[in-house]
Amino acid sequence: MKILVTGGAGFIGSNLCDRLLGLGHKVICIDNLNDYYSPKRKEKNIEHNLNNKNFEFHKTDIEDKDSLKRIFENNKIDIVVHIAARAGVRPSLENPDIYFKTNVIGTLNVLELCRQFNIKMVFASSSSIYGNNKIPFSENEPAEEQISPYGTTKRIGERLCEMYSNLYNLNIICLRFFTVYGPRGRPDMAPYIFTKNILEGKKIGIFGDGSSQRDYTFIEDITDGIVSAMKKDIKFEIINLGDSKPVLLKDFIALIEKITGRKAIIENLPEQKGDMKATYADISKAKELLGYEPKVSIEEGMKKFIEWYKNEKE
Repeated sequence: MKILVTGGAGFIGSNLCDRLLGLGHKVICIDNLNDYYSPKRKEKNIEHNLNNKNFEFHKTDIEDKDSLKRIFENNKIDIVVHIAARAGVRPSLENPDIYFKTNVIGTLNVLELCRQFNIKMVFASSSSIYGNNKIPFSENEPAEEQISPYGTTKRIGERLCEMYSNLYNLNIICLRFFTVYGPRGRPDMAPYIFTKNILEGKKIGIFGDGSSQRDYTFIEDITDGIVSAMKKDIKFEIINLGDSKPVLLKDFIALIEKITGRKAIIENLPEQKGDMKATYADISKAKELLGYEPKVSIEEGMKKFIEWYKNEKE
C-alpha cells in the first residue's frame, strides 16, 4: 500500500515509517520540521530512509492546504496516518493559539483532502482528552472536561473525524495514545529529561509529591496498534492504546536510578496547571477490535530507551 504519514519525522511518526517500510509498504512522509525541539533531531530520525525507493519525504506544513493537496493529487494514497500536531500539555498553556491552528485547522485540512480523495484515516489522539476523569479511562465514558488547550484540540480533532465519517462515509479510527516513550523519544518528555539529568548529575524537577501516575506505553506497542488499526475496515471508532499498568512518578524515577546506577537529585516544585493526576488506559476495546496486546514492560522499555539515549550521546 501507499501510506501517507503526517508528522513522519517526529518520534512516533518516524518509528511508524520504519515499521511500514519493513512491512513492504510505500511511505510518503510529511513534516514541517518545526522548532518545538531541534529540527536536526527530526532530520536524523528519517535520514536512514532517504535513499529508500519506497520512502518519499516532503517538508510540508499541514496548515498549508495547497501544498498538501498537491501531494494528494500526485499520489494514489491508500491510507493516511495523521500524527502531525503541536504536542505537549504545558507549552499549550503558554501558546494556545499555535495549538489550535495546527491541531484543529491542520487536522481539518487533512480530513478535507481525505474526503476529496476518498481515503481512510487513522488519527493520533491523546489520553490528555480525559482530563481528570475516573480511572481507568474508558472510551465509553464522556470526555468533555479537558484541562489543557492541548487536550481540547485533540478532542476537537476527534469530533471533526466523527463528523467527517458520518457526513462523507469515511472510515476513520481515532487512537488515544498514552504517554508514549522509547528510542527517538521527545526531549521535552519525562523519560528523556529524567534520564538526561540523572546521568549528568543535574536536578530533576518533581511537580507535586511524586504520587502522580502515568500509563507509559512503549513505542513498539503503539506502532503495533497503529498497523492493526490500518488493516481494519471500521466506519468510525475511538480506541485507547496504552500499557494499562500506570506507574507512580516516584517509582518511575527509582527505576531510572536502578538501570543507570545513579542517584537522582530531586527538586520539589508546585503542581502544574493542566497536569493530569493520573492516566490509566482501559484497553479492552483495543484487545477486542484490534487484537492489541502490549508486550514491552516498563522495565524492558526503559532499558531500551536508556541504551538508545547513551548511544545518541556517544
